Amino acid sequence: MNDGTPTVAAVLDPFERARVDAAGSGCFSLVHRESVRDAIRLVRERPVDAVLVSLRRCAGEAPALLEQFSRSFPSVPTVALLTRHEPGDAEALLRLGATGVRQVVDATSPAGWRRLREVLGVHPNERANVILRPIMDALGPTTNGSRRFWEEMVRTAPETTTVRRLAAALAITPSTFVSRFVRCGLPSPKEYLVAVRLCHAARLFDEGDLTIADVAYRMDYASPQSFGRHLRMVMGITPSEFRSRYPFCTVLQRFLDQFVVPYKTTWKQFKPLAPGRG
Repeated sequence: MNDGTPTVAAVLDPFERARVDAAGSGCFSLVHRESVRDAIRLVRERPVDAVLVSLRRCAGEAPALLEQFSRSFPSVPTVALLTRHEPGDAEALLRLGATGVRQVVDATSPAGWRRLREVLGVHPNERANVILRPIMDALGPTTNGSRRFWEEMVRTAPETTTVRRLAAALAITPSTFVSRFVRCGLPSPKEYLVAVRLCHAARLFDEGDLTIADVAYRMDYASPQSFGRHLRMVMGITPSEFRSRYPFCTVLQRFLDQFVVPYKTTWKQFKPLAPGRG
């Protein structure tokens, strides 16, 4: 869409369309499709920020297609929508969970419609910009390569879990990538990536009524337990403590103070990418 709101590919029953359209007014823009296969085709054809699928439309080939989709497009979340309770819902939700669908919104109550707006109404680029702008403001003028590094890392951090994946996106070998940081006395790419991922997690907790499991899966952890182990290793706290003690503004300032401001001079001349690209 051209109004700046997130674009959502929706596969809904006819009676659900008007209600979801009304719920998304001003928050997200829906592009309706008749089947999961059609929605996946849409994602391949144009930028789409999320896929919304009614639980009533998840029979037949849909679960297998959603499983394949979640592997092929890990950065495009799939949200299942429940608008009425029927026998067999529990079994259907279990099948969806096995496909990689991590978000389920129960809209059988008014609170569920608010939750739907929270889940789908934040454009991923908007969230990234809230993190990226203070970093670039703190650094001031930098090389083209440095800016490319920061933009790629911050925007893709939720689904970028390894330095190898980040290096591939930047078209540089991981060993060369890491060695350039070491030679300049900067924290490692892994340290930067881990810290930025924590900024994203804190931002998600601040945005709405997301559970620890919701945030863990949005950050591409294998499970909430994996998210918990990582937080204990990095910060020595549990996810519950992180959520209650570290609001986004605190996490972001901690990152700037530890990883950005002390190295401001270095970043002005640093060229982390291949020669000729900064």
